[in-house]
Amino acid sequence: MDSRLQEAEVVAMESIGEGTRVCLDFVDKLQPTEGILVGNTGHGYLLVLAENRTTDTYPARPFRVNAGAIHQYALTDEGKTSYLAELKPGDQIAVMSAEGKKRNIAIGRVKMEKRPFLRIVLKSEGAVISATLQDADSVHVLGHDGSEKQVLDLQQGDRIMIVKDQPGRHLGEKIEEEIIEL
Repeated sequence: MDSRLQEAEVVAMESIGEGTRVCLDFVDKLQPTEGILVGNTGHGYLLVLAENRTTDTYPARPFRVNAGAIHQYALTDEGKTSYLAELKPGDQIAVMSAEGKKRNIAIGRVKMEKRPFLRIVLKSEGAVISATLQDADSVHVLGHDGSEKQVLDLQQGDRIMIVKDQPGRHLGEKIEEEIIEL
């Protein structure tokens, strides 16, 4: 996996209804442009930022990342992935900054609740990357220019930061296999 942040273009966004979202509360504060990498498939991951901003409906929570739908991959430490559903307090997660620097931080609490979702589809050099994030003003991603972009404001053509990967994992470990993920 190439762990460099790269630009990807938003090609589609759609409301897909309600499901179980996962918030990860860390044992340390995160900076406004730090977050975790999540995605629907092994093709790549979006950088979802910490909830460091006060919005119309939420106070700032600098220790939290609203990571999205329960089925998604999250990049843990050493390039492994875990499903959000599998994460538990004490697990170490790779937190990435806008500059591409990583640090591992332990999870203090995992919070799951029913919420509405948006499916975001992006393209980067022919690769299709997607994520399922909560339809809420507290969810932000990293724009290509280092800006914090509210998911609710994303539009086709916007450019946000991702990390590309190749599908094929078994219990979070990268393996060589023939796989199709959509």
